[in-house]
Amino acid sequence: MKELLAALTSGDDERVERSIPEIIKMGMAAIPPLLELTRSEDVDSRWWAVRALAASPHTRTVDLIPLLKDSAPEVRAATALALCNHPHEDAVEALIAALSDEDTLTAGLAGNALVKIGGPSVPSLLKVMNEAPTGVRIVVLRTLGEIRDHRAIPVMMECLGEESAFLQYWAQEGLQRLGLDMVYIKP
Repeated sequence: MKELLAALTSGDDERVERSIPEIIKMGMAAIPPLLELTRSEDVDSRWWAVRALAASPHTRTVDLIPLLKDSAPEVRAATALALCNHPHEDAVEALIAALSDEDTLTAGLAGNALVKIGGPSVPSLLKVMNEAPTGVRIVVLRTLGEIRDHRAIPVMMECLGEESAFLQYWAQEGLQRLGLDMVYIKP
């Protein structure tokens, strides 16, 4: 394992990528050293550790959640992407918080992970729609549209009247995905 971790932190991207399948073959035994590596002072080492954890079927969602608060935006983004591979409703609140990340890639990937979680994330997403600034609401509305949950219909309908063209667009997209792509006229 020591040699594989050395390869993972070597800085040679090709060597690192070749080491990941070998690390994954080690099964559960690889998880503790990878989690230890996520606490490294070196950002690249943390990023590659998250990359390897994302690829492992033995990674637990609960182990990834704290990494959404890493100081490096690239590690936070990699973690949100890893949660797309390991979606679980335990991650909903952390991913909801990540929707407000200053790094827009992380925020978008957090939305993608919430889509993978699906229905269990809808109540929290609906709550964010009432409280968040427009930029976050756009990501939330896109996420709700991709989940295709009927509980989001009232919010989508309300957003059709918003000033933001992006909110209007994602509201229309969401309604269309739900099969409600008709013209709505107030009497």
